[in-house]
Amino acid sequence: MATTWLTSDQHFGHKNVIAYSKRPFADVDEMTRELVARFNAKVADGDEVWHLGDFSLDERLVPKILPLLRGRHFLVAGNHDTCHPCHKKSENAKRRYLRYGFVDVVTEHRLGDFRLCHLPYVGDSANEPRYPEFRPVDDGAWLLHGHVHELWKVRDKMINVGVDPWDYTPVSLSVLEELIGT
Repeated sequence: MATTWLTSDQHFGHKNVIAYSKRPFADVDEMTRELVARFNAKVADGDEVWHLGDFSLDERLVPKILPLLRGRHFLVAGNHDTCHPCHKKSENAKRRYLRYGFVDVVTEHRLGDFRLCHLPYVGDSANEPRYPEFRPVDDGAWLLHGHVHELWKVRDKMINVGVDPWDYTPVSLSVLEELIGT
């Protein structure tokens, strides 16, 4: 039986994220190798993977890295993905991301008891939140998101599935369901 996995904020190709998020990698090449190896150590070929945004800072890396990762891939676009509607020509980029191998590209999705979005409901900025027009409206549902890197794993009814708090690996849907008690 296939497993459903969630992950976010790999930031492939993003040198500055190593220092910004205090990642334990010497450089971008080591980060890429390690993220791919840790991903493939958990995910099987038939598994479903939901990437909740910020897959890569450079779109040109997507068709190079995505084929290295096991599973069937879905993207909930993040602000660093050129297919996110905060970018001009995002619809053209969305078509390219589908050609690169993503099964679907969306900005929000429902998965069982969870709502999926790259952005959290609130709390990622001490100032005005960025991208307010793209934030999900808190309807009381548990939200799986990324964007906040290492700021939290669970906060209120929000669970950060970014690689930073999950040892640079995806987390299974079953682990998340256990976390909320379903």
